[in-house]
Amino acid sequence: VQLVESGGTLVQAGGPLRLSCVASVDIFSVSSMTWYRQTPGKPRQLVASISSAGAITYSDSAKGRFTISRDSAKNILSLQMNNLKTDDTAIYYCNADIMAVGDTGFKYYWGQGTQVTVSS
Repeated sequence: VQLVESGGTLVQAGGPLRLSCVASVDIFSVSSMTWYRQTPGKPRQLVASISSAGAITYSDSAKGRFTISRDSAKNILSLQMNNLKTDDTAIYYCNADIMAVGDTGFKYYWGQGTQVTVSS
């Protein structure tokens, strides 16, 4: 299973940005898909998560500004970020709890990350 993030770039504060994560695998079932972010010297922090049932969780900093969504047919996870702040600068990672076709259980997979830089 490979997760590939895209969409990270340099953006001005107050602007929008959309991140995408594509899972390149035949998925039998998804338990959850999550966006994390990490800044140097700090642990990865949950930004937003969506379960297979559609239940959504946001971090306090993401509430009201970010929207997570998932296209099940295309295996794409998205994160729409609006009103970006300089504190949103980080590497954003996609995480998925997936049972791939042919597997016997769920496994966690990570993407390689995409850099988001918000300038003032």
